[in-house]
Amino acid sequence: MFQGRARRQEYWYFFLFNIVIAIALGMLDGILDTPGTPESGLLSTLYSLAILVPSIAVGVRRLHDSGRKGWWMLIGLLPLIGALVLLYFFIQDSQPGSNEYGANPKENNNESGQISM
Repeated sequence: MFQGRARRQEYWYFFLFNIVIAIALGMLDGILDTPGTPESGLLSTLYSLAILVPSIAVGVRRLHDSGRKGWWMLIGLLPLIGALVLLYFFIQDSQPGSNEYGANPKENNNESGQISM
């Protein structure tokens, strides 16, 4: 789960999908008036807990794709600065060729006839 590399496309689609689901669950929490904190209801909280580990895993693999260790995810614990640093890392292009975390997923897709973005 934490090994390998994740392209920008994989990371940002994962992020977008989860934001859409979180918004929908938040609205559903409001409609159903589910118990929970004022910021999030029961459904939103359960979903957030369910995607916690997969979110960390895709972030680590995205860092691997740019040639960084997964431990850089901990910089996100710093208020504002950490989030900005991680955003910068996540928007960078893949490290060309293979690195210590595996082959470049972009180059592997091109060999199978798929178009990379």
